Amino acid sequence: MIFRPLLALTAALSLAACAAQPASLSSAPRPTWAFEQSDLARDPAFRFGKLDNGMRFIIRRNATPVGTAQVRMDIATGSLDERESERGFAHFVEHMAFNGSKNVPEGEMIKLLERNGLSFGADTNAQTSFEQTLYMLDLPRADPKLLDTALMLMRETASELTIEPAAVQRERGVVLSELRDGQGWQRTNLEDQLAFFYPAATYPKRLPIGTVEALNAATADTVKSFWTREYVPSKTTIVIVGDFDPDTVEQAIRARFADWQARPETPRPDEGKVLSKQKGAADIHLNPSLSERVTASRHGPWLDEPDTIANRRRDLLRQIGYGVINRRFQRMTRVVDPPFRGAGLGTSEVFKIGRTTNLIVDAVDGQWQRGFAAAAGTYARAMARGFTQTEIAEQLANIRTGLENAAAGSQTRSHGALVGAALALIRDDQVPTTPESGLARFNAFTASITPKAVMAALKSEAVPLKAPLIRFQGRTAPAGGTDALRKTWDKSTHAKASAGEVPNPAPFAYTDFGPAGAVVSDVTEPLYGIRQIRFANNVRLNLKRTDLARDRVQVRIHVDGGEMLDTLANPLATEMTGVLARGGLRLHSEDDLQTLLAGRSVATGLGVSGDTFESSVTTTPRDLALQLQVSAALLTDPGYRPEGETAYRQNIANFFARLRSSPGDALSNSIGGILSDNDPRFTLQSQDAYTSLSYDKLRVSIADRLAHGAIEIAIVGDIDEAAAIAAVAQTFGALPTREAEFRPYTAERQRRFTANRGPTIIRHTGEANQAIVRSVWPTRDDRDPVEAMGLALLAEVAGIEVLDTVREKLGKAYSPGASSSLSHVWPGYGSFAVAASVDLADVDATRTALDETMRGLAAAPVDPDILQRARAPMLERIDNSLKTNGGWMNLAERAQTEPDRLARAKSARSRLEALTAADLQRLAARYLTPERAVQVLVLPEGGGAAH
Repeated sequence: MIFRPLLALTAALSLAACAAQPASLSSAPRPTWAFEQSDLARDPAFRFGKLDNGMRFIIRRNATPVGTAQVRMDIATGSLDERESERGFAHFVEHMAFNGSKNVPEGEMIKLLERNGLSFGADTNAQTSFEQTLYMLDLPRADPKLLDTALMLMRETASELTIEPAAVQRERGVVLSELRDGQGWQRTNLEDQLAFFYPAATYPKRLPIGTVEALNAATADTVKSFWTREYVPSKTTIVIVGDFDPDTVEQAIRARFADWQARPETPRPDEGKVLSKQKGAADIHLNPSLSERVTASRHGPWLDEPDTIANRRRDLLRQIGYGVINRRFQRMTRVVDPPFRGAGLGTSEVFKIGRTTNLIVDAVDGQWQRGFAAAAGTYARAMARGFTQTEIAEQLANIRTGLENAAAGSQTRSHGALVGAALALIRDDQVPTTPESGLARFNAFTASITPKAVMAALKSEAVPLKAPLIRFQGRTAPAGGTDALRKTWDKSTHAKASAGEVPNPAPFAYTDFGPAGAVVSDVTEPLYGIRQIRFANNVRLNLKRTDLARDRVQVRIHVDGGEMLDTLANPLATEMTGVLARGGLRLHSEDDLQTLLAGRSVATGLGVSGDTFESSVTTTPRDLALQLQVSAALLTDPGYRPEGETAYRQNIANFFARLRSSPGDALSNSIGGILSDNDPRFTLQSQDAYTSLSYDKLRVSIADRLAHGAIEIAIVGDIDEAAAIAAVAQTFGALPTREAEFRPYTAERQRRFTANRGPTIIRHTGEANQAIVRSVWPTRDDRDPVEAMGLALLAEVAGIEVLDTVREKLGKAYSPGASSSLSHVWPGYGSFAVAASVDLADVDATRTALDETMRGLAAAPVDPDILQRARAPMLERIDNSLKTNGGWMNLAERAQTEPDRLARAKSARSRLEALTAADLQRLAARYLTPERAVQVLVLPEGGGAAH
């Protein structure tokens, strides 16, 4: 994968709620679609069209998942189209799209969608970036009436918004709250970074969130003026991917949008410049929450490279080149004493005004010089001496596998993948081609891929880092300041050293686990047809063949133990399980495995999940046997190599430095101790406690369970059942006898909920105006399916209610919400919470509003319309739950040891439909009165107090 730091940055700047191109230098008319001037054959399954008013549309029939669809409206306008007085207006308009139009009264758009089964946020959303505003609806049913409703709402947004003064005033508070929530050390670091690297470009001054001054000055007239100017048919594209007949979709689009009157586009304001001659400068930015990072950069002109066969070949060569260099960096991190935590080289375009090549080095605190020097030297040697054929081969193997997998699964690509291809055409002029054609082009080209060709292509894009711009960020200024940064670079890039080539590792050693295990039980359960197998050594296997995603196989392994091994005396017993794979295997290091397994769809990893250790991976039918070998090897012969410990410890200091750096961090790092009366199993321990952990301690804690604990494996997807059974028999089925059952852990499962009530204050060190109000109630575990469903529905109702009161009526918070979490692991334990992130000045008003909302749920039955709006999306989720392999995996993973899951799932819909408003009122009265809540107030250090 190419390291694209700037692309990642701009993606992160998109704002979720809930560009006109520069004038052409040529007189030739711009084509309607980029593929019209490309030699790449477009995917014929896409339908492309254009209305007389200039609006475009893209339609793709697709049935993954079956009976559903995605609708997108892309407006080519964003924050770069704003004038100085309009900063934040593109995003403000996006918010106003949900606040009333000529045919949909204010407040009714979301309600209408909820009644039709779409959840606000999950299925109904929008986002604004520098150049685009995207409106998104995920339709749970491929119903022509629902499609027409979706298109009606898109048309209302495009041309019929009312943007009333009162609505603007109410929504202003929500937009400002979103701006407030985004403030902090990350935002100030970003602003400093952009100002240093791009002083003459416009976009650092046009972050999509805008400014407090411009947002406060916004009026209905000025917001409407921006919307009217920028929302024109020729800048609009409708994308619909789903289980619809394309003729029906096109007719619906034309019926809704054909009478939208064309208007001329307004040229985008000057985008400024990327200064290609900018060099030799340095910048230091400090903040207690910043880990050390040094970036060396140079700019160059934008490369106008249309999407053609030749340019894709050149891009492939570049991808390989960046991949080789970044693989060298990665290898350097996998030693006992690595010079840096991570490093990467990449080049990305800056819109269409320039490009930037960055070398980014993340160092351990106090070791920036060592890390920067090591990465700079590696970069310089690579650019001077080139690559080896072995390195090229590893990259090619991985790329080939990705293309082969894509081609094999071409017919069951997800809606999201196809929508992504359509948006890439709209935004980046990338021709949507078939995966099969991509593989064919690759196979035809690979013979000509040489180290020399790779380097030539890389140098045609990567800007030489000669006298680069150097930026340091961290907690403490580098000794010697900017002069030290420059001297380190100059010395390291001119030093002579060996290339440090690494020999190929020995062949994969874990192919024989002994005689294949015998199957002693093989039945198919009647509710869902999940095949349940047991081997003589007690390993369980659950199989479900599906055709939902061709050439994709999900594997999930549960091993007895997990959090049950954490005790009051040793609460961090399993803490390092998540980095077990970083220690490799006894016979192969992690780095050796990456080379050995290049070109194979195989992953390693083990985590803690409640009362089990869990591994969850996705592979292909041809790599399933190898995946099971790797997974069995990690379980039976982990390497516990010291480089894995190093990787774990490198992140501890950063974590603790940011412990309270924002309200969200402070809350998440404190709430466990508050709710458990500081039970050490659920309470953050001291930094020393984590630093002192080791693989030796982990081995003592988990080795018995890995060697003897019960195992249940689920395999779901495009499988040959006989081959899957044989592969498990030869790996996990061949292991020594395991315990027959998962242990009950009766004593270990005890978990209490604090008896303390009333407000508890947590302090954060972020912005002085940021606060969180959160109320948490104890409820119950998930044993009772009726009450569990009732609390889930009640959470949906409460979410609608607090969104209506705290966000829409009060304008105090961007994303207030509610949640219910009933434990399957801890008997009797569960919680229900409502929360809102607000301005410090609004804490008391928000507490009052949340309390009144929850008191109202207990005092009277839920309004029938709110109940319908809460229930409808839940019903749709149930109906669609088995349209993906992930849904089937949720049933299959413990089908033998927890068969009640299957019966509960079968009756889930009828259980949800049977719940009444009176049922929810009883639950609210039983659990959720304000007096029973633990109220947590997250307030700035030294500011605010509970009243």
